[in-house]
Amino acid sequence: MKDIKATKGRAYILDLIAQGEHERQDFKYAISDARKIARSISAFANRSGGRLLVGVKDNGHIAGVRNEEDIYVIEQAAELYCRPSQKVEFTAYSTGETGVVILASVAAAADRPVCAQEADKKWRAYYRVADENICAHPLMVRAWRQRSSMTPMAYSAGGADHRIVEAIDREGRLSVADAVKAATVSRRTAEMSIVRLAAMGIVEFEYVDGDFVLVRPEEG
Repeated sequence: MKDIKATKGRAYILDLIAQGEHERQDFKYAISDARKIARSISAFANRSGGRLLVGVKDNGHIAGVRNEEDIYVIEQAAELYCRPSQKVEFTAYSTGETGVVILASVAAAADRPVCAQEADKKWRAYYRVADENICAHPLMVRAWRQRSSMTPMAYSAGGADHRIVEAIDREGRLSVADAVKAATVSRRTAEMSIVRLAAMGIVEFEYVDGDFVLVRPEEG
């Protein structure tokens, strides 16, 4: 682990804290569980990237980094408990008497899914929604894998694909269960259509009221 020299940045850190926790930002004071941090890294990487403000409590109070072991735990989470392993960039900011805050930046992954290993040894992909790390829908994960595998795909203009898209256009959004019904084929075939449509970017998953639904991407 390389030593990180802190630069002055109290005003910058206060500006970030004023934003609160959101889709691309999380506050971390006590860092002791690498697997828990891996979930945050997975969630950021599978969305649009993000940053951990280490040394900041949940209420936004700057407590300062307790010791350099916090950096080691984050590195361990990114390298050992994320698959594929992720790179985290660290920048330390001095905030005066309140101590040092470390900004740990995670980039959006070029190839998704990025999975985190749980205590039960299983690998799960997470997705950042507002200030939460949500376990990604299984079909969402399949769509990511299909997109990254470069498997040739074709949109079925008159089959189950079309019926699903037509239903989403009509309703605005559709639960996965309703999309399966709209496809009027077997569940397995309907799920393959959903995965294909999501992999091609024709539909996308959105987290609404505690569950993932299917919507059409916004134009532009």
